[in-house]
Amino acid sequence: MKPIALQLYTLRQKAKQDFVGVLKAVAEIGYAGVEPAGLHGMKPEEVRKVLDDLELVCCSTHGPFPTRQTISQRVDEAAALGTTRIISGLGRDAFATADACKASIDRLAEAAGLCAEAGMSFGYHNHWWEFQPLDDGQLPYEMMLQAVPKMYSQLDVYWAANFGAVDVPALVAKHAGRIPSLHVKDGPLVKDAPHQAVGTGKMDIPAVVRAADESVLEWLVVELDECATDMTEAVRESYKYLAGEGLGRGTR
Repeated sequence: MKPIALQLYTLRQKAKQDFVGVLKAVAEIGYAGVEPAGLHGMKPEEVRKVLDDLELVCCSTHGPFPTRQTISQRVDEAAALGTTRIISGLGRDAFATADACKASIDRLAEAAGLCAEAGMSFGYHNHWWEFQPLDDGQLPYEMMLQAVPKMYSQLDVYWAANFGAVDVPALVAKHAGRIPSLHVKDGPLVKDAPHQAVGTGKMDIPAVVRAADESVLEWLVVELDECATDMTEAVRESYKYLAGEGLGRGTR
């Protein structure tokens, strides 16, 4: 079983008021790690001290897209937090046309190269639009992986489903060698509908997790963008489901 982390964007509203309190709550639930998406005014070294005290691991860090202007900030932050994995993504317009995809692939290749030069690895976090076929039937996601071998996929399994259009377990199995991190998310598979605690929606989470390559997969990262119920409770339920079903492990 792989360790379970939380993408801290999930609890962003509470983190704005009390980031340290959120980290303490995440550790108390039993999560083994976190993926920060902003440090809420704290210095990376300060956050690292809190994480170490709570015995939480920073599995990766999500932030501004790596460019020649931002790479130093991204690398320094990741190193201070204790990870070598830098995550980012691109907006919907970046994949709207074949020409847009080609330009985005050039950006991704540069980002992956910059991270590699700094001793880091670059991972791409997808949304649903990378799984929207182009006019010629190609999927931007497939194009990216083929064109940028230095980049790995942090697959957001819910968005990858494209609201039921994509067989996610088959997708994971096909690209398992490029997926060291799964963003585990659940919901009704309805566009613009709130997400749900992992295990309570329509995603076949066990099939998705078991399709991954055990020798490549490192982390299961829970993320909920919006939720109709209390977010902290959904975070708790998601952990209990993954740990209880033997799909991942934490500290409790």
